[in-house]
Amino acid sequence: MRLALLTDLHANREAFAACLAHAHAHKADQFAFTGDFVGYGADPAWVVQTVMDYVARGALAVQGNHDFSVTHETRPQMHFEAREVIEWTRGQLNAEQMAFLSALPLTRELERMLFVHASAHDPVKWEYVTGLEPAERSLRAAKKRLVFSGHVHTPALYRRADDGRMGAHVPVPGTRIAIAPQHQYLVIPGAVGQPRDGNSAACYAMYDDSARELVYYRIPYDNGAAARRVIAAGLPIVFAMRLIEGI
Repeated sequence: MRLALLTDLHANREAFAACLAHAHAHKADQFAFTGDFVGYGADPAWVVQTVMDYVARGALAVQGNHDFSVTHETRPQMHFEAREVIEWTRGQLNAEQMAFLSALPLTRELERMLFVHASAHDPVKWEYVTGLEPAERSLRAAKKRLVFSGHVHTPALYRRADDGRMGAHVPVPGTRIAIAPQHQYLVIPGAVGQPRDGNSAACYAMYDDSARELVYYRIPYDNGAAARRVIAAGLPIVFAMRLIEGI
């Protein structure tokens, strides 16, 4: 199985379409979407409907904090601009799309793999996994060899060795990473729809379970068009600028 891993789509049609095209060209035969399909971007209906179509054909999907916020009362800790987009998004989605987001599970399992948007330790707290300690906490809670998540918008890879030692790896795009069966791994592909590592190219990853190899990809796309859509929709200009600057 060649599993395409896409997270934090954030209503960015151009980035999502580019990553899907690349994944199909590289012979992905399964897809997993680990949350935050809406928020920040200008095309929530198209993105959510596309995820729904893939799920109907067997793809896996879990709920992210922006998906939760759209279908529940907005959390006060969400910053003002993000709350503004959430409220606008509610008016863009139809009843079926809202029901789909609301019904998404926080986690999914497939064989030795677990899929979650943030930390497997307490998924609904939406903890940011940005170092060894929270990565270990997530891996211990998951009890699976492979954990795939998102939320932090930056590509990362953590390993918990069979003796319990933790390590972090900065993935190089296009480089094949061997996955040892005796270790645990936490894979964060980076954001499709709003990368924040200074590189505006969209991020996703592919895991080949036969070869036990993982590859991270950066996909250039028409981020200018996506930014113009944000501005045309009347959304906060900061989210257009982030698409251009990758921050």
